Amino acid sequence: MTTLFVASTGGHLNELVTLAPRLVPRDDDILWVTHDTLQSRSLLGDSQTVFVPDLGSRDLPGTAAMALRAWRILHEYRPERVLSTGSSIAVAFLPTARTLGMACHYIESGTRVTGPSVTGRILQHIPGVHCYTQHAQWASGRWSCAGSILDGFEQEAVNAAPRLDRVVVTLGSWRQPFRRLIEHLIPLLPIGAEVLWQTGHTDVSGLVDRPTPWLSAAELHVAIRKADLVVTHAGMGAVLDALDAGRCPVVVPRVQEHGEQIDDHQVELAAELGQRGLAVVSEPGALTTAALLDAASRRITRSSDPRPFLLAPP
Repeated sequence: MTTLFVASTGGHLNELVTLAPRLVPRDDDILWVTHDTLQSRSLLGDSQTVFVPDLGSRDLPGTAAMALRAWRILHEYRPERVLSTGSSIAVAFLPTARTLGMACHYIESGTRVTGPSVTGRILQHIPGVHCYTQHAQWASGRWSCAGSILDGFEQEAVNAAPRLDRVVVTLGSWRQPFRRLIEHLIPLLPIGAEVLWQTGHTDVSGLVDRPTPWLSAAELHVAIRKADLVVTHAGMGAVLDALDAGRCPVVVPRVQEHGEQIDDHQVELAAELGQRGLAVVSEPGALTTAALLDAASRRITRSSDPRPFLLAPP
């Protein structure tokens, strides 16, 4: 076994799948370790995969139990290197891999624009774990910058008469609800618009008649490619789905104040996307029909061969 990729599902897994061709040769003998969900089975397909129990955010007892499971998996497969984009599962696997002498690389999520996550702050103190930020402005000391998941994406205006006939609204897999977005968005959508509501853990009773809490990655990708407009929270997985499909999303960040996230990193990512011209950014209460049409009038293109993400030598 050459490379073990390990990540929590959601944006962390989506980022690692997207980055993988830039990290290691395509002919590497690769093993994936993640949680068993519609998303992971759809994204990874027939790739060699070991599914492990899901870990909640900052679940210390669960992380300790996962470390024991990690030792068993690593001892069985003996990979040369272990790479992760987080979150709690990385705290279980990377220190364990270091005790077995394996090369370890932790790539902080692109959502962390101004500094590391709790996972990153823990792993930066583990000797031998190479740590990478995707934002050069805070690279220093233990953190190097070797590239970003957003490299190569560019915006272009292509549609002078945008339509909102088909809309995808996706709230990802985050456990905390984001009902505010749905409440403010519904009055802005045209009557008769075909809307796919991927609502995850958000209770939309009384607002949406036929929500679709969960979709496979393949189903969501197809829907987004057919859509005139994508509206999403500022989760990296959902944003990447839109950008990969050539759509400029309306991005509405979850905020800690309203119990929608554990901190305000989504606000930081939304600002970064807006600065790069890769999203139309708004708070729920500030959403307008004009903002929706603005996003629908743009398209996203990308380089067919983004530069490699250069890992530190062992």
